[in-house]
Amino acid sequence: MKNPDMTDISAPAEGLWPHARHVMRENPVTLLAFMMLGFYLMCAAFGPSLVPYDPLASEAANALQPPNGSHWFGTDSLGRDVFSRVIVATRLDLGISVAAVAISFVIGSVLGAVAGYWGGWLDAVLNRILDTIMAFPLFVLAMGIVAALGNTVENIVYATAIINVPFYARLVRAEVNIRREAGFVLAAKLAGNTDLRVLALHIFPNALPPMMVQVSLNLGWAILNAAGLSFIGLGVRPPDAEWGIMVAEGANFIVSGEWWLAFFPGLWLMLAVFTFNLLGDGLRDLVDPRKRT
Repeated sequence: MKNPDMTDISAPAEGLWPHARHVMRENPVTLLAFMMLGFYLMCAAFGPSLVPYDPLASEAANALQPPNGSHWFGTDSLGRDVFSRVIVATRLDLGISVAAVAISFVIGSVLGAVAGYWGGWLDAVLNRILDTIMAFPLFVLAMGIVAALGNTVENIVYATAIINVPFYARLVRAEVNIRREAGFVLAAKLAGNTDLRVLALHIFPNALPPMMVQVSLNLGWAILNAAGLSFIGLGVRPPDAEWGIMVAEGANFIVSGEWWLAFFPGLWLMLAVFTFNLLGDGLRDLVDPRKRT
């Protein structure tokens, strides 16, 4: 007779979706993180077509209105609807973050895999380059890169990607270095697989779980980095809607009592970073083999 308790325990191991449901049921924080991520993705995809006002349209007669029924987050000094600007800015901030992390993920993965598998002078050179990058405070380095190249969206993406490369390169290098002499790797070589095939299809997939957690954490940090650059005037240029710019513009009005100008963009930024940090814990649970038993 089948033990119902054994069926319940083994259910999460049947596939990714049953395991994901199991993890979310056991950890409500993970479920909350994925729900918040879905909300931000919805704002990025459909927000510009759903907001009640044009985020760039100014009306001097409606300037500096507090939150009310017509303008949920109030209006700024030019009469622009803060709610519309906060929602529209989601696409830009998430786009910068995703693009920067994707570039750093690819470059760091390739460099780390090559250095960890073959070692030698490649490993030594890569370590010195990564040490040089990480010797600088990362935000200060991003400031220098953007200041040298110009404060455009593309340069913000490049600067954020460069300072994120060491995270992935070091992580992949360590994972590959540990597994390059493992039994399954030797078996794959004996079966006639080339080094590149063994590295790409047998070793690298084993490094993906910890990298996925790192990706989620870096997504939140990249959003914060882009907003920080905009806050000090080295990021996205006005009048584009961006959370860092809106916080910087609203900071000048806090003393005079217009608190909503900085509060709502800052709140949206904080929740975005909070979402990705929570998502990292959830992804760790999803990819952890011990959670499947």
